[in-house]
Amino acid sequence: MSTWLLPESLADILPAEARRIEELRRTLLDLYRTYGYELVAPPLVEYLDSLLATGGNSLSLRTCKLVDQLSGRTLGVRADMTPQVSRIDAHLLNREGVTRLCYCGPVLHARPTGLLSDRELLQIGVEVFGHAGFEADIEVIELALETVRRAGLATARVDLNHPAVPRAIIDADPALAEQAETIFELLGAKDVPGLVELGAQCEGVRAESMQALLSLATLYGGTEVIARAREKLPRLPALDVALDELDMLVQALPGHDFSVDLADVRSGYGYHSGVMFSIYAQGWHDALVRGGRYDGLGRAFGRSRPATGFSLDLRKLSSGLPPARPAKAISAPWGADAGLVQALRALRAQGEIVVQMLPGQPHRLDEFTVDRELVMVDGAWTVRGIH
Repeated sequence: MSTWLLPESLADILPAEARRIEELRRTLLDLYRTYGYELVAPPLVEYLDSLLATGGNSLSLRTCKLVDQLSGRTLGVRADMTPQVSRIDAHLLNREGVTRLCYCGPVLHARPTGLLSDRELLQIGVEVFGHAGFEADIEVIELALETVRRAGLATARVDLNHPAVPRAIIDADPALAEQAETIFELLGAKDVPGLVELGAQCEGVRAESMQALLSLATLYGGTEVIARAREKLPRLPALDVALDELDMLVQALPGHDFSVDLADVRSGYGYHSGVMFSIYAQGWHDALVRGGRYDGLGRAFGRSRPATGFSLDLRKLSSGLPPARPAKAISAPWGADAGLVQALRALRAQGEIVVQMLPGQPHRLDEFTVDRELVMVDGAWTVRGIH
């Protein structure tokens, strides 16, 4: 095998793209700071039982495992940073009241999530701990929309769902309890024949339960879906509360483009407890941002807290943007002249990009457009345009 080949679904990032990703990272972390979010940086690798303490088979399947040469214990390379940030809030910070945290770092998936997905992501996100009210959800959704606007996307659509809707139907019928994960997969794929087949195989399942699941598979579209759900689905207390929460969010965020898909609850790692959302934009085949409420995730680390947040992959976000423009630069000759050294230092202190040309070597600068040069004019080093 050639030594330059990379494993499947992994890729190098070349200069112009790497610069744009880094600029996005700085822009977004600065944005989150203006909202009062504090930056944290959990480790790339942890003990596996800590990484997977929040449960969820999906997260386990995406986590790469290895053996710690110091302790002999199994380690995991993180596939998602949200549980790590929840651990920091619950165990290390252990604050009272609201805590806002943000983060950015690489995550690795043992297998890609889709045909066009990479296995290495640069995950950036925010989490709000300590507030159970829908005000925190509103702040998080508004910040997620501002995130894609700062990246240059003028229009975006917010897709809402709520895991309590299918869970309420399943919990109301004991015959469906063991099939919950399969049902979520079938609902997410809108696989009505698969649901019918599952119902035929489940002994003792009630007809009204299967009818509710079949109706749920058709409940996607605009915000009118919430009203349609109230008509088609059984009146279950947990289900009614979930629909009320979706209604409140839509009413509290006027002027945004919302859609609702009550069947799709596969977009997380199984730890979401309340409203979930995804942000879509033209030019990307999948959701750009995913988030939602996950109350109680910190219980595994010693303290249960209400929590909500979102995350996205900066590499995916950058890949759909227009090509990055080369930065303008100044060329300068190589030399140790004191005046030249001083001029170089002054220009770089002003934020200018100055590339010294090494003697006798051609230069290929895909990342920069050299439109000026530093030359000696009348005994002084001067910047002039290149015509």
